[in-house]
Amino acid sequence: MLFNSNDYLIFLPIVYVLYWLLFKGNLKAQNLVILVSSYVFYGWWDYRFLFLILLSTLVDFFIGLKVQNELKPSKQKIYLWVSILFNIGVLAVFKYFNFFIDSLMEFLMELGFSQTNRWTINIILPVGISFYTFQTMSYTIDIYRKNLKATSDFIGFASFVAFFPQLVAGPIERATNLLPQILNKRKFDYKQSVQGLRLILYGMFKKVVIADSLAPRANDIFANYQDYDGGTLWLGAIYFSFQIYCDFSGYSDIAIGTSKLFGFELMSNFKFPYFSRNIGEFWRRWHISLSTWFRDYLYIPLGGSKGGKWQSLKNIFIIFLVSGFWHGANWTFLMWGFIHALLYVPLFYFDLNRKYVGGIVAQNKFLPSIKEFIEIGVTYFFVVIAWVFFRSDTISNAFLYIKKMFIEIQLPSSKLQGVGYCLVFIIIEWFLRKDERLSTISKYKIIRILFYIFLLFHVVQYFGVVQTDFIYFQF
Repeated sequence: MLFNSNDYLIFLPIVYVLYWLLFKGNLKAQNLVILVSSYVFYGWWDYRFLFLILLSTLVDFFIGLKVQNELKPSKQKIYLWVSILFNIGVLAVFKYFNFFIDSLMEFLMELGFSQTNRWTINIILPVGISFYTFQTMSYTIDIYRKNLKATSDFIGFASFVAFFPQLVAGPIERATNLLPQILNKRKFDYKQSVQGLRLILYGMFKKVVIADSLAPRANDIFANYQDYDGGTLWLGAIYFSFQIYCDFSGYSDIAIGTSKLFGFELMSNFKFPYFSRNIGEFWRRWHISLSTWFRDYLYIPLGGSKGGKWQSLKNIFIIFLVSGFWHGANWTFLMWGFIHALLYVPLFYFDLNRKYVGGIVAQNKFLPSIKEFIEIGVTYFFVVIAWVFFRSDTISNAFLYIKKMFIEIQLPSSKLQGVGYCLVFIIIEWFLRKDERLSTISKYKIIRILFYIFLLFHVVQYFGVVQTDFIYFQF
């Protein structure tokens, strides 16, 4: 079920009424409502997906109990690895199996072997599989590390795994944050609900007005890049950079806002990344739930920064390559991760990666300084170049696209209609940059009211005009 659909506009109020009016104060009933509605929400695409998420839930629920109740550390570790291998195995089969087979066959052909029949499997990639497998896997790891106690409440745990607002595209929640909220009684909070509705509205604006308006323009340019001049190709790359940001952060805003309606607080997933002054700051502001997941569950276990510069550099490359591969079974995603590693390494080597920790650009100022403006521009430039690889079907297409961008340098001759969407959005984001939760828009009530009227008017106007899946559903 899509957030930007009429189905969801009917689904959400029904769940809300059941949750707060019929079962208010009854924790078990409320959690059951969450679980059933989450399975309806997820099964709306294909009911067969439900069997896999149920299996993943059962495995980590019982393994979590085993890890906690087992007294021998060696056996605890065995149970932990069962969970890790199961979840990685699920990803390997459903997401990466055909990629590995195809890559192996191509490699053998390069060595001179004759072409053989490729044994592939024809399966549908389950929506959001990379999100909920990481979520359940971290639950078992946290129990093993004694950061969390296993729950014996299966309904509560299943609700945590399948929690419909963030199930298919994040944020990737930690059990240490979300599970206690599920297992404890919630009280209706009017202020929290209003905040949630504001975030839902802004998320819808990002998705249906900005992302879905730019999508056909970016798609056409990337599909027919050979026919366009360099200036138009630059526009295509810029359009895609705004499309993916508004699409993904829009989903996160709607997820966080919807969760607030039911009394839950999720972690922030985006904090205005295109105002970052270097790549290090960009990754502290982009897809925060994934970058911190890899930091806590892969980078630190690999040794983090404790083994000296060269050991740390190796770990950094591993993290970025795995992050790229997490996004999809294509060499283009690995190249995207590799490019970001190359951009990050100089910052780390010269101890500049933590230069902009905390605070925002142009703090307490209306405009950025010339230095900040240049830093933002340079960072965005490299991010856009990397997005070309992310968006392209093959690495060779990405290189040809970029070659035309730099060789055929001229003003764009077409596809200019999307520039206005980008400019309007950048202006809005600049004034909102202090708080991604929209709690500090303005001290003047009239300005806040006009802002939300502006958002609502455009969401209603664009809703359903171009309806596309959220980009991260495929991951």
